[in-house]
Amino acid sequence: MKIYTRTGDDGTTGLFGAGRVPKHHPRIHAMGAVDETNAAIGAAAAMLSPKSEAMRQVLLRLQHELFILGADIATPTDTRASVPRIEQEHVQTLEQDIDKWEAELKRLQFFILPGGTQAASMLHLARGICRRAERYLSEHLDAISPNSHIFHYVNRLSDLLFVLARRVNHDSGSPDVRWEQ
Repeated sequence: MKIYTRTGDDGTTGLFGAGRVPKHHPRIHAMGAVDETNAAIGAAAAMLSPKSEAMRQVLLRLQHELFILGADIATPTDTRASVPRIEQEHVQTLEQDIDKWEAELKRLQFFILPGGTQAASMLHLARGICRRAERYLSEHLDAISPNSHIFHYVNRLSDLLFVLARRVNHDSGSPDVRWEQ
């Protein structure tokens, strides 16, 4: 199978089991932001120190889940296509991850600047991209999917990425940088 199909040359892209939509459709914007989030997570994982294998495994799991999320967004629920969907269990796992990775961090009493190590900076970037996906979904979820777990998942994912960025800095001895007005 070739990487190019020429089917998108007319400015449309295919959905699973539901025809085609313009590439500027809100569903495609959301899918693109999810894809960008996934790429940034992959880059962050590549930047982690060899001692960070547990976090690398979490990031790999997140990348797999983002493929589920992308398929969920790309597949209207009224089609016959069968794909895995984001479910409440995915959201609960993210909440457990947040609690686990945040346990050793000092409670934040102020806003912090994104940055620190390269891996932490990339996780902050992934969080920002994830927030973009969240904005698209917030505005258009009714037109994209009745699955509210999608929005909950993306919201928790951005929280987890923030915590993981802080944790990478913490583990490397790099302090949070306080925002000063």
